[in-house]
Amino acid sequence: MNDKIIIKGAREHNLKNISLELPRNKLITITGLSGSGKSSLAFDTIFAEGQRRYVESLSAYARQFLGQMEKPDVDEIEGLSPAISIDQKAHSANPRSTVATITEIYDYLRVLFARVGRPHCVKCGKEIQKLTNEEMVDVVVKGVSGTTKAVSDDGLIGKKKASVFHVLAPVVLGRKGEYYQLLYDLYNSGFAKVRIDGKMFDLSEQIKLKKYQQHTIEVVVDSIPSAELSSKEGRQRLAEALQTAVERGNDVALVLFPDGTEQSLSSKFSCPDDGFSFPEIEPRLFSFNSPYGACELCHGLGVKEIFSEEICVACEGRRLRPEALSVWMPSTKLSIVDITNMSIETAVDYFLSLSFSDRDKEIAGPVLKEVMNRLQFMLDVGLHYLTLNRMAGTLSGGEAQRIRLASQVGSRLVGALYVLDEPTIGLHQRDNDRLIETLVQLRDLGNTVIVVEHDEDTIRASDFMVEIGPGAGIHGGNIVAIGETPAVFKDKNSLTAAYLRGDEMVPVPEERRKVGHDAIKIRGASENNLKNIDVDIPLRRFVCVTGVSGSGKSTLAYDTMYKELARKLNGSKDRPGKHKSILGAEYIDKIILMDQGAIGRTPRSNPATYTGCWGPIRELFAAAEEARFRGYKVGRFSFNVPGGRCESCEGHGRVAIEMHFLPTVYVTCDVCKGKRFDRETLEIQFKEKNVWQVLEMTVEEGEEFFKDVPHVHDRLKTLMEVGLGYLKLGQSATTLSGGEAQRVKLSAELAKRSTGRTLYLLDEPTTGLHFADVKQLLEVLHKLVDKGNTVVVIEHNLDVIKTADWLIDLGPEGGDKGGNLVMAGTPEDIARHAKSYTGQYLKRVLR
Repeated sequence: MNDKIIIKGAREHNLKNISLELPRNKLITITGLSGSGKSSLAFDTIFAEGQRRYVESLSAYARQFLGQMEKPDVDEIEGLSPAISIDQKAHSANPRSTVATITEIYDYLRVLFARVGRPHCVKCGKEIQKLTNEEMVDVVVKGVSGTTKAVSDDGLIGKKKASVFHVLAPVVLGRKGEYYQLLYDLYNSGFAKVRIDGKMFDLSEQIKLKKYQQHTIEVVVDSIPSAELSSKEGRQRLAEALQTAVERGNDVALVLFPDGTEQSLSSKFSCPDDGFSFPEIEPRLFSFNSPYGACELCHGLGVKEIFSEEICVACEGRRLRPEALSVWMPSTKLSIVDITNMSIETAVDYFLSLSFSDRDKEIAGPVLKEVMNRLQFMLDVGLHYLTLNRMAGTLSGGEAQRIRLASQVGSRLVGALYVLDEPTIGLHQRDNDRLIETLVQLRDLGNTVIVVEHDEDTIRASDFMVEIGPGAGIHGGNIVAIGETPAVFKDKNSLTAAYLRGDEMVPVPEERRKVGHDAIKIRGASENNLKNIDVDIPLRRFVCVTGVSGSGKSTLAYDTMYKELARKLNGSKDRPGKHKSILGAEYIDKIILMDQGAIGRTPRSNPATYTGCWGPIRELFAAAEEARFRGYKVGRFSFNVPGGRCESCEGHGRVAIEMHFLPTVYVTCDVCKGKRFDRETLEIQFKEKNVWQVLEMTVEEGEEFFKDVPHVHDRLKTLMEVGLGYLKLGQSATTLSGGEAQRVKLSAELAKRSTGRTLYLLDEPTTGLHFADVKQLLEVLHKLVDKGNTVVVIEHNLDVIKTADWLIDLGPEGGDKGGNLVMAGTPEDIARHAKSYTGQYLKRVLR
């Protein structure tokens, strides 16, 4: 097999017809400035072609979609393996999707509980053993002796001299059909009566059932006078009837007592004390997505209604029916929900401490191996603090990516090509080594691992390195440096290598801003894992909240501080995290969150619409002489409403093709050829450019083009300042990374008139940024502070942390072992603190 991946003539997006060779079965990093073309090479060229060829190898049904999968703009790629992409695209917001379900751990837990779980009676709590035939006889005798009313032969309560009870076998449970043949076969087998949907019928009569209605059919095995039970012969007759019933009724017999009450008896699991019988204990009993296992009131959501915060009163948020919650692991009183409530770290300790009988060990062994593989991986990549029931929609991009990586490591594929997008995002420096070990493990299994990355540790650990550049957008797309990593470090053309050698660097401030008395004072913060801590955030300063993953940074800064101040200043309805008080709101007039969420709810959102450029641009086109002559208004130049847009694609420029077995593929619209507007609209020009050509401009090109239009130019200038000059004005919001979306939001704020009393909260703004981009971003953030504003940043990047005026370090660990204030002070103060993990790494960069 070819030991290289050979790429010839790659021209996707801004790639400049590049050709290169990558070694197979190696760990390869692709680096370069933001927008230089890294993702265009890794995802849009190498992965896209790998995925297309994979589909090409499938069935004729799958291959019908090949014509709709656009081939990357590349002459040829040789030596390509089936490709797996693990990027940071939005994870599922489905409230049913959790860490346990994404990693398949929950599937294995359901099997484990179904096979070795110990059912306990929902009524009395006692462990339920399988009932023998003799034990079932005792339950019926006890039940009959406690009845006082008589029952007629048709099952209806009446007054008869001799009371009768019936033994029935359920043969159909809530299924549609006429069941003519079944009823005929039962009659020929010697049975005389059946109960259908609660009503008795004689099998000798003609029974007509509605074909499309659900029916429950129970055949009457025997009808025995209660008085007979006092004799040995009567008990023997009952034992034979019950035996026949459980054989006919899939291990279940149904007894209709003389007083009209019913008792379900199982040869598998029924409580001999109060007669409570379990349903079939199978994996679906533990699924909150199945009607068989979900809580009947909330249908497995755990809350009253979707996206509500009001806990379901029936299951108390546990999602499952009482029977599922009453199955426990051997020698413990823990249900499947108790285990999913554990953090990953606690779950590992729990499973290691479990003891099984020899029989159970043989059954549970293979299942536990799969569970432990996935848990151990998440432990290795710094996700020890996450609980297994954590909803997917609450995970950061980096967390979601590492969880998806966990399921891939669990599959132990060989010969695959993995393409990853900055897997170190959200990781403290302490946890980087463990993630890198995992990437090396994937490589050592016999896979090629390509990582788009800026992290120094990951780059140094790679076997091979490619740098794309030298600039961003139209200034990028070339190979600046390529080769084995140690050799590239010596390359004078490599900007990345210059930073890694120390020739270039983000400088430490010569003098930090002194901290004054004005502060946002948080008292008694105790949400999630926060340990009732008191924290002061100095105003008009650049403040970093630091700590290992899961230490409580977001809970303090976002869930507690931001939500409470947004409630006071903006009238927000979001419930803040638990705390005693937050003082100092009078010192600021607004608080602005700039997270990594999308800049719009639809693919039509783009940098031009979000920053407010698009309105003035449309007005320019509507004011053109030809537009006025034709009577075109501003709305004609909108791709959101009918009028001037292409109606075939409704202004998207692309059409979605559902792939069923693969992610949805978007193909260029056949009518407008991706230009989004109809022919008449495109005939209107401003400075010899039509509206589509303007949308295709980069921010850098747009800044020059609109230099005489202040309303547009000023907004584009701020996008340039935050390092987004390479983005297209009309680039769909769904194609922007979380870091890019965050910087678009930042630029929109920069374009507004500053009051000097704003508190900005940013969550890892360095996501996706090269060392040089970080340097540029820091200049912007420090300018905001120089104007009298407060900037609070949740961050792991040491280049950002070392330039802060004040650090708030949480920890010392993540999860239950975090949530404490390790120390607050200047970076130098933290670096001297022996118990601060952040401080240990800060020492290196402060020297």
